[in-house]
Amino acid sequence: MLDTATYTPRLKTDFRTRIAPALKEEFGYKNDMQIPRLDKIVLNIGCGAEAVRDSKKAKSAQDDLSVIAGQHAVVTKAKKSIAGFRVREEMPLGAKVTLRGDRMYEFLDRLITIALPRVRDFRGVPGKSFDGRGNYAMGLKEHIVFPEIDFDKVDETWGMDIVIATTAETDAEAKALLKHFNMPFNS
Repeated sequence: MLDTATYTPRLKTDFRTRIAPALKEEFGYKNDMQIPRLDKIVLNIGCGAEAVRDSKKAKSAQDDLSVIAGQHAVVTKAKKSIAGFRVREEMPLGAKVTLRGDRMYEFLDRLITIALPRVRDFRGVPGKSFDGRGNYAMGLKEHIVFPEIDFDKVDETWGMDIVIATTAETDAEAKALLKHFNMPFNS
C-alpha cells in the first residue's frame, strides 16, 4: 500500500528542484513568490443533446470523470430554461471537477505522458490557447484516451474540456511553465 504521508508526485518534485530555478533564471525574478506555478486544473464534460434525451447520460459522464480525476465530480445543471433546445432549468447537462494539490500534479503527469500520446493523429496541443492572464484551455474529442476508462464498458464517448490555471501574469510565462512540464505544444 502507498504511504500517502511521505509520497510526493513526480511533477511536484520536478517543479521544486528543476523548473522553479529555471524559470527564476529565465525571467529574472527577484523573489521565489514571483515564480509562476500551477493553481488548479478544471475538467469538464458537457453531454449536450444526449442529456436532454436521457437523464442518465449526465450521471454516466460524472462517473467517468470521477474515475479519470481520482476525486468526486459534480453534475452541472442548466441555469435557465431554453425551449428551443428542450432544456429546463436545473436539468443535468454534464459534469465537472476541480483538481488542486497532489491530485492536480498527478493528473497533469498522466495527461502529458499517457493520455495525449494516445490521441489519434496527435501533432501537439495548440500553443495559442491562452486567455491573456496565464491560463491554458484545451479540449479532447474522446475521454477514452485515459487508461482508467475501460473501453469495453463505455456506452458513450464524451468530449472533454481541460483548463489549466496558473499564477503567471502573462501568457509567455505560463507557456514557459507548461513547456518545462513537457507539454507538447505544436507551435
